[in-house]
Amino acid sequence: MFEQVFKNIDDIFHKDAGCSSELDYTEQSSWMLFLKYLDDLEFTKSQEAEMMMEDYHYIIDAPYRWSAWAAPKDADGNFDHNNALTGDDLTDFVDGELFPYLKSFKQRADHPNTIEYKIGEIFSEIKNKIQSGYSLRDALEKVDQLRFRSQQEKHELSHLYEAKIKNMGNAGRNGGEYYTPRPLIRAMVDVLDPKIGETIYDGAAGSAGFLCEAYDYLRQGGRAGVEGKAQLKTSDLETLKNDTFYAKEKKSLAYVIAIMNMILHGIEAPNVLHTNTLSENLQDIQPSNQHDVILANPPFGGKERKEVQENFPIQTGETAFLFLQHFIKMLKPGGRAAVVIKNTFLSNTDNAAIALRKELLENCNLHTVLDCPGGTFIGAGVKTVVLFFTKGEPTLNTWFYELNVGRNMGKTNPLNDKDLAEFVELQKSFKASDKSWLLAISDIDQSTYDLSVKNPNVKEAVPLREPKVIIDEIMALDKESEVILAKIRGLL
Repeated sequence: MFEQVFKNIDDIFHKDAGCSSELDYTEQSSWMLFLKYLDDLEFTKSQEAEMMMEDYHYIIDAPYRWSAWAAPKDADGNFDHNNALTGDDLTDFVDGELFPYLKSFKQRADHPNTIEYKIGEIFSEIKNKIQSGYSLRDALEKVDQLRFRSQQEKHELSHLYEAKIKNMGNAGRNGGEYYTPRPLIRAMVDVLDPKIGETIYDGAAGSAGFLCEAYDYLRQGGRAGVEGKAQLKTSDLETLKNDTFYAKEKKSLAYVIAIMNMILHGIEAPNVLHTNTLSENLQDIQPSNQHDVILANPPFGGKERKEVQENFPIQTGETAFLFLQHFIKMLKPGGRAAVVIKNTFLSNTDNAAIALRKELLENCNLHTVLDCPGGTFIGAGVKTVVLFFTKGEPTLNTWFYELNVGRNMGKTNPLNDKDLAEFVELQKSFKASDKSWLLAISDIDQSTYDLSVKNPNVKEAVPLREPKVIIDEIMALDKESEVILAKIRGLL
């Protein structure tokens, strides 16, 4: 229903000098979608209040509501072109009045987990990049065609928005860091099998793909829902919307996209904080801050400053290693985690990597390692693994699964749910197969805690011979051939 509208909006951005890539398209459509969503939400709440004969207090003052400046209507409910700002008048209003007004909500909000605070945070971090007021007018009219007033409409918009995030991930620059393949996320969620009443956390949220997939999983009733045995109560839905999902994100664009993505999935006031997760000292994390389930794909390859490293007992510049320490600390005792990390974590010989593997194996049960093939992450030149662990018990055995999809993956041939079906099924019983095996931790080198992926079911390749040996063999074969040919001539 809305797919063509999304395409038309992107066409408008493409022609404007201020937008240069899918990252810009997603950023600019995000703030417009957010304000349109907010207008529809306020309209619905005002109607509900009217039915209850109550007053409704609008969040946004009248001159700044979507229906006042972005899409004014006449008495018949049709678009009022006579009163609609356009050209320089529109850009002057948006840049000089609207954004400063919305930005001011951050100072006036009572708490970071309110919709008012989210409004202020978003418009403190984002700016209008559309240079032409006429292009902006066209885009606003297209966005006004989208509606957020039914669950079906939100569901379709969430799918279209996910497609935008995926395209952004394929667009180069920094887009890839915002997108983790959804089939991989769904497999991770399936293995952890979260329950309603548990809290779920991602300290490196990106576009909040993990939390959105976990929401969909629980919204459908979890594993029982998949089997058709679950029926959610109204109280369960309220728990999911308000008290289940928690996230932190450092980068401004990702923060805005995460909020919009969660809203479109049905979480009205997402518990997402715009902060550098690693700036928090591990010693300051209290039991009340801990969570039951952690799902994450932290950035890797980054280098953190010395003052950030000092927040961690195992000090290292590698961002992913610091995040892994954070996630272990943020888990409740008995809590479960699934974390994507570079496969070199399993074998690095530096002191920090060895100490972190020791910490993980001694204080958590690293029960599963999923070895992902190259190409799992579009545009990333590294191989990754997924670590599945439970906090509060030492690791005795680790089950490895070597994912081999039998093809080269890329933009036109990405990872899909079928690729991971066998892993999810075998993992339930830690079953051995050609692609999976169990490693006893007592058998590994206790000085290095090396956990390199070495499939015992694959025969070692015959070592390559030295060139001199090959040449000597060729010469010997040539001499044998000469003798045989001489004998044949003697017979003729």
